[in-house]
Amino acid sequence: MHPFLLGALTMGSWATALFFLRFWRQSADRLFLVFALAFFVLGLDWGLRGLWEPSMETRHYFFLVRLVAFVLLIVGIVDKNRSRPAE
Repeated sequence: MHPFLLGALTMGSWATALFFLRFWRQSADRLFLVFALAFFVLGLDWGLRGLWEPSMETRHYFFLVRLVAFVLLIVGIVDKNRSRPAE
């Protein structure tokens, strides 16, 4: 059951990434592109965890992959909320 759930989470994350990628192509808003990248990385994290045994989940490289995804999310939100100079 555990590999099945990890596969479902991987698919869900990548489907969400494609969803945000579609909105980025329509609007050209960088926030959607950053969210698409973050969800792709989160899907990669879920997929990698499905390939290793559950006791390996606490290794530092799994946390680094998640850290990259969450930093991408924070950077995208900060970039979106940053004040823009008046043109």
